Amino acid sequence: MSTNLPSTGSTTLPDPSASPDAAGATAAGATAAPPQRAAWAAVVALGLGIFTMVASEFLPASLLSPIAADLGITEGVAGQLVTATSLIGIVGGPLVVSALPRLDRRWVMVGLTSLAVVSNVLVALSPAFGLMLASRLLLGLAISGFWAMSLAVTAQLVPADRLGRAMTIVNMGLSLATIAAVPAGAFLGDLVGWRAVFLGAAAVGVVALVVQLATLPSVPPTGAPGFRTLAQTAVRPVVALGILSIVLISGGHFAGFTYVRPAFETIDGFTPALLAVLLAIFGVASFVGNLIAGPMADRRLGALVLGAPAAIGLATILFAVSGANVVATFVAVAVWGAGFGAIPTMIQSWMAVVAPDRLESAGGLVVAAFQTAITIGAIVGGVLVDSVGVQSAFLVGGVSAVLGALVLTAARPRSRR
Repeated sequence: MSTNLPSTGSTTLPDPSASPDAAGATAAGATAAPPQRAAWAAVVALGLGIFTMVASEFLPASLLSPIAADLGITEGVAGQLVTATSLIGIVGGPLVVSALPRLDRRWVMVGLTSLAVVSNVLVALSPAFGLMLASRLLLGLAISGFWAMSLAVTAQLVPADRLGRAMTIVNMGLSLATIAAVPAGAFLGDLVGWRAVFLGAAAVGVVALVVQLATLPSVPPTGAPGFRTLAQTAVRPVVALGILSIVLISGGHFAGFTYVRPAFETIDGFTPALLAVLLAIFGVASFVGNLIAGPMADRRLGALVLGAPAAIGLATILFAVSGANVVATFVAVAVWGAGFGAIPTMIQSWMAVVAPDRLESAGGLVVAAFQTAITIGAIVGGVLVDSVGVQSAFLVGGVSAVLGALVLTAARPRSRR
């Protein structure tokens, strides 16, 4: 297995001896030349965009009670504000990538950030749940499109041998938002009210927008654009195996993590304070895992491809069979968090190896696979929790993650020079 990232920007020239159709297809798949010097400020701007969008996505989880009371709905109905963003993400990433084939990617990213700002403002001002739900669909489109485009855009901001590190910076926004959004939302919601919290999220989005305008250079589209290219990329055998592995790995993770509260309640001496500590450990470990993933992706991608998802699988299995032992639980949560934190950078770097000529289409497929995995994992885990028990969801999820690691390793990506 090749463990070095390819020169994702190397232009592929048609073979003079090839047929006209083949030559045309090759030319259409050409990629832009990577820069000799990294535009790190622009990379940070992308990470800031991811942070503000993902934080906005998770805010309702900490504000359900006041939102429900204010709008006269149940907390279960209010919870669909989170569901809406993930469901639109299944189609949002591929849609944005394919529907804007020739627009400068700088303006695509700026436009998606602006869409997230508009969504938060509308949520804050919405007098009715229906308008609020529609506003959250805009956020889901912004998140999925921005994340789908981030790999291709970042690949044009840094040299190829720094792509893993750059994606770590971009995905740091995801890690920080996952850690900070819920507790910050709960604290600020009690202090200033839930509507003001969403206005604050919009203000952070404006800051991200200003930074992007100041730092992002012109970024031309890469590869052959359109829905046909998306379909052609999806049916490449190695890409299809990658999509399957994402569903197995992330689906396994969410089959357990969605039901982490009832699982933690089986621990001897469980208290709400212990829950907070365990979630904090998971968040910090996830952040560390993301930091480690970048250098590994640039130097030892093969080890990362096997190790990160295997850590998720083995940790969740350990938790399920530990008999509610506190020490084993702490170890399992730390390993689990580190493994999951490395997944976004790992899979994006892997896709840069197997489809360097189709980074935009590959990015859209990755986002769609992740969102599908969240939905499938939550459903399968729920069925197992209700019919067998909460430990069964962690066992099945762990086995699924390990299988995903094996599938991704067996795909054996090689650099496309």
